Amino acid sequence: MSAAEASRLDHGDNAGGLQTLKDGLKVSPELARGWWLTGILALTMTAGRIVVPIAVQQTIDKGLSGPGGPNMSYVAWMCLVCAVGVILTAGASYLTTVRLAINSEYGLATMRIKAFRHVHDLPVLTQSTERRGALVSRVTSDVDTVSQFLQFGGFIFLVSLGQMLLATIVMFFYSWQLALVVLICFLPLFGSLKYLQRAMSAAYGTVRAKVGEMLSAIAEPVVGAQVVRSYAIEQRTQDRIDGSIEAYRKTSTKAQALTGVTFSIGGLAAGLANAGVLTVGVLLGVDKQATLGELLAFMFLVALFSDPVQIATQVLTDAQSAFAGWRRVLGVIATPADVVDPGETGVKQARGPITVEFADVDFAYPEGDLVLRDVDVRIEPHRRVAVVGETGSGKTTFAKLLTRLMDPTSGAVRLDGVDAREISFGSLRERVVMVPQDGYLFDASLAENVRFGRPEVTDAELVTAFDSLGLTDWLESLPDGLNSPVGQRGESLSAGERQLVALVRANIADPDLLVLDEATSAVDPGTEVRVNAALERLMAGRTSVTIAHRLSTAEAADEVLVFDDGEVVERGPHAELVGAGGVYTRLHDSWIAQRSAL
Repeated sequence: MSAAEASRLDHGDNAGGLQTLKDGLKVSPELARGWWLTGILALTMTAGRIVVPIAVQQTIDKGLSGPGGPNMSYVAWMCLVCAVGVILTAGASYLTTVRLAINSEYGLATMRIKAFRHVHDLPVLTQSTERRGALVSRVTSDVDTVSQFLQFGGFIFLVSLGQMLLATIVMFFYSWQLALVVLICFLPLFGSLKYLQRAMSAAYGTVRAKVGEMLSAIAEPVVGAQVVRSYAIEQRTQDRIDGSIEAYRKTSTKAQALTGVTFSIGGLAAGLANAGVLTVGVLLGVDKQATLGELLAFMFLVALFSDPVQIATQVLTDAQSAFAGWRRVLGVIATPADVVDPGETGVKQARGPITVEFADVDFAYPEGDLVLRDVDVRIEPHRRVAVVGETGSGKTTFAKLLTRLMDPTSGAVRLDGVDAREISFGSLRERVVMVPQDGYLFDASLAENVRFGRPEVTDAELVTAFDSLGLTDWLESLPDGLNSPVGQRGESLSAGERQLVALVRANIADPDLLVLDEATSAVDPGTEVRVNAALERLMAGRTSVTIAHRLSTAEAADEVLVFDDGEVVERGPHAELVGAGGVYTRLHDSWIAQRSAL
């Protein structure tokens, strides 16, 4: 993975919260839907809370200590005002919570869809080098962290901000001197917030990264449990898991320590503010500059101001964790796809015999040297082509370019004269199908796996597809036939049986060009006969390109392409190449020696 791609996946971990919010709203505009109404509801809810201290002040100064003595009618009215304020606060709180929940779920659903979809479009090298658990955590647990914050932290943030603003206004209305005392007490907290925010942003960015590493360390041994047991490396595997958990614990503890500092400063500021207001308020009362009702109301207002500040420190903590996760998700979406579907503007080709042409094709991985150079190859319709070469010679890269899993660095791969980059994915995937060496199966029934690319195919058509490859007897030998479960990654079947399923899947797809990564290289001799027979039927009447690991595959091909150090050094029928004294002769002699040794 290139440095640029890694940077995009991390989406600028140094980016501020405001920039992350802007980028997040571009990806999920639903988050800001009706923001003005949500803001009005939040202010209404806050105003309902401010009503109580004002009513307390009015009750004491006018209802109980008025010049004409206690006025119980006025007191009753103030009690009614308080009740209305409480009801108003509760109703607005409910509506604000519901709106935030609905908007956040809509927005995050959009983010999840875009992130999951984009994972499939990521560069092949990025998918290969990014640890699966870390990549999955970006579009699962990281999104969940954002969800929790937007629904709860976002609500608290809106309420706290509005409450602090209104409380400040009312405090200055009652006594500018006492209001200044409160603000001065909170200056150390406000002054340190910028530094603490940066420190917590970096700390929680590390925490989210460690979560991905921990999930990877746990998930991989679960998938590879048989290998772990076979090599008796349980303890070493457990040590690795323990190490990742410990690394997460340390980074999380460090981040929480920063939260503790922020919360402590907030608590200290709140205590100083209460003491300062009480002291200065008594002095103002002695000088007749403040009434008892105003002083009590002010104590309520200090609580309405200081409580949100302290709560905001926890919200700030949640925000750093959420924004760190948000940046990681946005990083996935921001990573450009190296293979782009032209979509509706793409060429839609007619089905039928296909001609393949590589025209002056070069290919290099990011920041690497050329692994394919000057490849000029034309494959005529209905030809069987075998691709051979030493490990690292470029034959697998050739197959990936042929199926457009990657695009050439220069030159063009053409199908029936059209650059593959101009053909819509829908049309391309109909015409070109690749059967990998180990066909991946999903945890579902045999039928679901076979019809994976064409869900509309009926069971009767599936049975016909098995029969056309001579696999009816194998299908009937399975306990539940088409409904037989294959297990996770096809573990209920043998390697050879998984390959048979992959071949039937390709048969159902009915491609014009079939690309195979030596389907029999990891198959037992008994199943190899069945696989070879199925392959013969599958390749009949269509163009096929096979990455050959066995002599028999090359011998049966119409033409052999010989790769060496990224170049096509020889091509022609097996009979011509075997005695030419070149690279193919050396490979052939090596195959013969290996077969003789067996």
